[in-house]
Amino acid sequence: MSRARLHQLRNRIDRIDQKILRLLNDRARTVIRVGKVKSRSGEPFYTPSREKLLIDRLRRKNRGPFPGRALQTVYGEILSASRSLNAPMTVAYLGPEATFTHMAALKHFGRSSEMVPVPSIARVFDEVEHHRADCGVVGIENSTEGVVGATLDRFIDSPLKIIAEVTLPISHHFMTQPGRGRPIRRIFSHPQAIGQCRAWLDENFPGTPLIEVDSTARAAARAANEGQTAAIASEEAARFHGLKIVHRHIEDNPNNMTRFLVLGRKGPDPTGRDKSSILFSVKNEVGILYRMLEPFYANRVNLTKIESRPLKKKAWEYIFFVDFDGHIREPRVRRALQALEKKCLFVKHLGSFPRAS
Repeated sequence: MSRARLHQLRNRIDRIDQKILRLLNDRARTVIRVGKVKSRSGEPFYTPSREKLLIDRLRRKNRGPFPGRALQTVYGEILSASRSLNAPMTVAYLGPEATFTHMAALKHFGRSSEMVPVPSIARVFDEVEHHRADCGVVGIENSTEGVVGATLDRFIDSPLKIIAEVTLPISHHFMTQPGRGRPIRRIFSHPQAIGQCRAWLDENFPGTPLIEVDSTARAAARAANEGQTAAIASEEAARFHGLKIVHRHIEDNPNNMTRFLVLGRKGPDPTGRDKSSILFSVKNEVGILYRMLEPFYANRVNLTKIESRPLKKKAWEYIFFVDFDGHIREPRVRRALQALEKKCLFVKHLGSFPRAS
């Protein structure tokens, strides 16, 4: 390619970039006007159903070569910056910085939102319930280690709604201080991360003490400050704490995924591709669970998850958590829940929200 031709193409890219910049600012001015209308009518600035529909529509219309996944990332940041023009969002998450929950919050809300790390899942709920944060992000289940009990337990008494979900591929890396090799005397990580890397640890560090801490980011911080130690954490945590990744992708399951929930005070509108979550309690009777699930079958509502948790107030009694396809405003879903309520001690709707991509 001649230098003259390369110069022409670069000039064309410059003109396209200038046009994109003009359009972004035109969009931003329109967003500000929308915000004023919403403010007068009392509507929320953040509408996850609207944002989900917008991104899905753009991905369907995209003919390439710009990658669909990158398009979602770019527009996620455009939406995040647009939201901040009217009312910067405050998002509570299980900290500290560089945890997987932090990464899920950034993936969903973008980097123009104010991220607030808190020390526990219960505190995430508290921050949103007491209006100190607009939304919260908590883990709910991992494809290897199962559900996060602390999240399920907190839903029993919380008035918050699930307003969105985020799925995040989880890759664990083994990291140490730069220039440090063996011997490794201790390995820090979160209990779930240790469980997800059990086979690798047994093969490579049999007998080495595994020290459980409250997050993978905290593990990286400990390894950065203590000699002859290592951490199992994310690539983001390694960068944040200046650690060297010695072994990459040590998780036992290469398809390791974690699902996170976004908490809010008001549920979103239907999108046509929604999920709902409920919890219910039943009497301890023969065949009772079968009778509880029958209304879903009768109304053609597809269950995607069912989980039981013991009621801490009463021995040998249980709460059931159920996820299913559909929005609570759909007639078939309403019919199923109305039939379920007649058979249960109580039913609580936790939220209807857009399915994660």
